[in-house]
Amino acid sequence: MGEAPAFLFDDLQKSNGNGVDLFCRGRETTTIVVLGTKPSLSSDLWALPLGEDRVLVIKNGASTDDNLWFLEVDTPYVRQQKKVLGSDNVVAWSKGVMGYAGKPIVISGPSGVGKGTLIAMLMKEFPSMFGFSVSHTTRASREKEVNGVHYHFTERSVMEKDIKDGKFLEFAQVHGNLYGTSVESVEVVADSGKRCILDIDVQGAKSVRASSLDAIFIFICPPSYEDLEKRLRSRGTETEEQLQKRLRNAKGELEQGKSPGLFDHVLVNDDLEACYQSLKNLLGLDKSADKTNQSVPKIGFPMVNLVSKVGNKIYLNSTMLNLGNASKNSFVLDVSSLKGGAPGRTRGLDLYSVFSLANGFGMLS
Repeated sequence: MGEAPAFLFDDLQKSNGNGVDLFCRGRETTTIVVLGTKPSLSSDLWALPLGEDRVLVIKNGASTDDNLWFLEVDTPYVRQQKKVLGSDNVVAWSKGVMGYAGKPIVISGPSGVGKGTLIAMLMKEFPSMFGFSVSHTTRASREKEVNGVHYHFTERSVMEKDIKDGKFLEFAQVHGNLYGTSVESVEVVADSGKRCILDIDVQGAKSVRASSLDAIFIFICPPSYEDLEKRLRSRGTETEEQLQKRLRNAKGELEQGKSPGLFDHVLVNDDLEACYQSLKNLLGLDKSADKTNQSVPKIGFPMVNLVSKVGNKIYLNSTMLNLGNASKNSFVLDVSSLKGGAPGRTRGLDLYSVFSLANGFGMLS
């Protein structure tokens, strides 16, 4: 097993169209299809292969949210896209992010089971812990609907291409329009420091389960089918024909909800308060849970003048920073616990500083 090809980046400014010129060791130029959001232009780069599947790119002088990127060359996502596009010349960009994000939560269940009420209770008690992803749709916006708030309104051709490029976790066609949840919409919630809740049907849950998203899957079910029918009838908001259609769909979802390996947890909503407490327990939200977000102290990323790699640790040398009598001139970027990847973010990076003192060496984490 070797490393990924040692690409020399001939300046990102030469990247254009849907390809970027990369040079291999033999200096043979190849035009490669590049997927994902590409980094902004830069001429001061360090590129370091990490195994056979990706290259770490460090942008000197960039802002802290734009200085670490991964160029994936043989990850599962890239291999899938090679098959879709019928080409071996495919790579994908993924932005590197320090630390981890809480696992997204996929909540499914038939109409009338109370999952919307449970989610509303969760959002009310823990407003800064959870957030919703904003879905995409190709339908026209309605009065008072705001783009990016109620939906991301997009052209059908654009959404179809993004679906083909693997940028959607799940999608469906409803009344001639496409609706779906993009990877980016979930990542945006994680970027804000919140855990994303996806309220989707069972078919959508299957699609998300088949994706690379590492999530918790929860199915909410009624005590019985008869109890669900009673709840739906008590609403008194639908005709008998509409009710029968909803009941048929519910019966199908209850059967699909039993599919092995689809859901991690099944909660029976016989008593709303008891079910809500069970939901909080399995999410680790006991009475001692902090209901506010705590910001994690971060150290600024250094200007790098030398890079070396030992195992899963990247050693970054810099002489730009000082701390009292300690010369803070070396940093370690730990890449041993990477999660995610294209078409979303790559999380799990850890950066800490190494400094020298008169009586020896130490580390600041």
